Amino acid sequence: MTSAKHKMARWKRMFSDRDDGWWNDGVNFICLPECGRCCDEPGGIVYLSQEDATRIAVHFDMELKEWLTKYCRTTHDGRFVLESKPEDGRCIYLTADKTCSIYEVKPSQCSAFPFWRENLVSDRAWEKTKRICPGIDHPEAIVINGDTIWLKLEEDRLAEEGFRMV
Repeated sequence: MTSAKHKMARWKRMFSDRDDGWWNDGVNFICLPECGRCCDEPGGIVYLSQEDATRIAVHFDMELKEWLTKYCRTTHDGRFVLESKPEDGRCIYLTADKTCSIYEVKPSQCSAFPFWRENLVSDRAWEKTKRICPGIDHPEAIVINGDTIWLKLEEDRLAEEGFRMV
């Protein structure tokens, strides 16, 4: 069994009470350009994997420790999260025209949205997510298949697990 299949199997066990995921047949979704609603939530927390932080630091031609000090904060348990704008609590990389200034290297948790565990855990949670994300069931949406959604869940889990500097 490949690593990706192991990851999907682990997530399927977590959702076994939901027929291995109500989304197995796919979900209609498209990330809409210049939407930015998922990034425009005051107080949102973006957990970072070490790979995320390294990739973004390299993008800015910075040492990892320097980028972490300047653009991140730590949670109560020491995990790194992306800093928010002090004036409104929104993502520091969300531009005025609602685009991501680091789109090509954005954190995996961002890339996984809207396929986060808390959004998929129940019909009610998914309906709430639909109110935030106009790309879900949008007329131009494509079907995101169940296997892709399982992989996005794993990306989100790894990001939320985060990392700590020792």
